[in-house]
Amino acid sequence: MSHDAKNTYSLREPGFYNKWRRLFLFIVTHIFYMIRFKLVYRLEVYGRENVPNNSDFIIAANHLSTLDPPLVCAVMNKGVAYMAKKELFQNPFMRWWLNWLGAFAVDREKLGVSTIKTVKALKETDWVLGIFPQGTRQEPGVISNVTKGFASLAKSTKCGILPIGITGTQEVKRFPFTGKIIVRIGKIIPYSNNVEDMVDQWGNSIQELTGFKYDKMHTDT
Repeated sequence: MSHDAKNTYSLREPGFYNKWRRLFLFIVTHIFYMIRFKLVYRLEVYGRENVPNNSDFIIAANHLSTLDPPLVCAVMNKGVAYMAKKELFQNPFMRWWLNWLGAFAVDREKLGVSTIKTVKALKETDWVLGIFPQGTRQEPGVISNVTKGFASLAKSTKCGILPIGITGTQEVKRFPFTGKIIVRIGKIIPYSNNVEDMVDQWGNSIQELTGFKYDKMHTDT
């Protein structure tokens, strides 16, 4: 991918998050995915009252399954934009799909200026950034391998952190009413200049929301 093309997909202006992209996301997550969540996984959601009315926050959830990104979108009353590794945008279909879902390209090796600008742009819309601080899917029971990038981003963009605890998505179910997904939305963590403290607040909050143990010793802080 050329340098210009990479910048096109990594930097999003507020106008990019228009009503048509919001409608597309709604149809995919609130209709198609929600049918599966309700019928197969008997989804339960708690703590919706903790979601701020503005867009000055970042959603940070624990990560168990590929179902987690659409799940977070489905339970929110806002658009949720995710960061996707830049290599995915080299595939024409994936590029189209990710663009319409509001995702933007990032370099996993470093936090670029365009990422900070995009998150700041989201604050001018009814969308927010969604991120999984553990980076990749983890086994249930322990919250570990937490990286501090999400807290650094919150500090740089002056965004609070909304912790979301997810349980049950790691179980692959296909038959109606055979699974159970519970989503608990915690209280907002205000941004501060202390990145490590924000990371620990998030870990402790997810521990309370999920019942999983926060393993501070095995985090990248």
